[in-house]
Amino acid sequence: MLAIVMLTVNSFSQERVKVDGVSVVVGKNIVLYSDIDNFKKEVELRSEGQVVISDCEMLEEIMMQKLLSHHAVIDSIVVSDERVKQKVDSDIASFSQSLRTDDLQKVAGFYGFTDEAEFRSELSKIGREQMLIQGERESLTVEIDVTPDEVRTYYNSLKEGGDLPEFGSEIELSQIVIKANPTKEEIGQVIEKLNQLKKEVENGSSMQMKAILNSDDPSVSSQGPGAGGFFSINRQSQFVKEFKEIAFSLQKGEVSEPFKSDFGYHIIQVEKIKGQQVDLRHILIQPEIDDAKLKEGEETLIKVKKGIADGTITFEEAVVKYSEDEKTRFNNGVLLNPNTGDSKFELTRMDPTLYARVSELKVGETTTAYYDETREGEKMYKIILLKSKTETHKADYINDYVKIQALALQKKQEETIEDWAKDKIKDTYIKINEIHSSCEFSKNWIKK
Repeated sequence: MLAIVMLTVNSFSQERVKVDGVSVVVGKNIVLYSDIDNFKKEVELRSEGQVVISDCEMLEEIMMQKLLSHHAVIDSIVVSDERVKQKVDSDIASFSQSLRTDDLQKVAGFYGFTDEAEFRSELSKIGREQMLIQGERESLTVEIDVTPDEVRTYYNSLKEGGDLPEFGSEIELSQIVIKANPTKEEIGQVIEKLNQLKKEVENGSSMQMKAILNSDDPSVSSQGPGAGGFFSINRQSQFVKEFKEIAFSLQKGEVSEPFKSDFGYHIIQVEKIKGQQVDLRHILIQPEIDDAKLKEGEETLIKVKKGIADGTITFEEAVVKYSEDEKTRFNNGVLLNPNTGDSKFELTRMDPTLYARVSELKVGETTTAYYDETREGEKMYKIILLKSKTETHKADYINDYVKIQALALQKKQEETIEDWAKDKIKDTYIKINEIHSSCEFSKNWIKK
């Protein structure tokens, strides 16, 4: 949401400066009148009208972000080009998924840009500023912690003031997964094909053309990263371990032997080595899965579900006997929330697809056997058990201690940043337009 908001705010900023006014300057950062209006509308939209904020309040929020960004540069917070590029790639992938299209030109056009290059350039500016702000915040709060006494005091202050938060309905889930793995023959055919492509490239054929014609990587036919099988990576790039190890073991022009990753089977050719960065092209081929293998997995889980319902086997016993998911097989199939690391999922914040499958279950019930596929292309059937469900409730010190602790820590961190801001405002160049000079700010931005 923030990326979309900032994209709306910042798009075509140079053109808008001509017709828009500069409201505030913080260090070397400017805030336009339209920035205030757009951020204000977004806050009201995201809160579904429950939060109404004035222009002055919104301006102060924006100035705080600009102050953090300005001092992140002064404090030498490092934001590498590679991190920014990865963020942009991730944002564009999310936008593409939301719009249900792989045509990046259409995605760029939807957000008001003439082409993908302009879209990426604007997202890069936004992403870099976000990372600078986050980096500065982390540098200010990295050593802050809260003691149990501080957590108790924080909870009691909320309770006495009638401000205890309400926590949404949460559930715990377990799963049994049966994968449809390719046969040795299917894998052998893939390796044989990759060896043939390797030989043809070594004899002078274009790796780019071979990738376009043969690779199962969905980005191979795009206009962005991955087009024609091309990637530029360093050792910090977010590629699987096997891929990076092979890439950095090759000489310029060399083509790798076929190798396996979670995504399938690859060959890589290095085009250029630039210090710690490697330009390469790769071909990915994923073995075909026989439909009969998928059907077999589905039928097994149908029988397992019936056995659990009949009481001839418990869900936990079935996990040990049947599940092929390495992450959950040895902890009774319990799913962990990727955002929090614990086993609780707040219903309203779950992945929409998973929510649709489990929201109507009662505790102890399981879903029907259903097909799923990972982003790496791994195919499987699953059943999911609703282990427990906690209804929406007011915060309880014992049952919700971890959440209360997190809130207490967040409050202490914010207080630290507030104190830092009050001090830094004194030494930072700040100019506020006359229109907003009458605002009643909580901090001394006007330096009276």
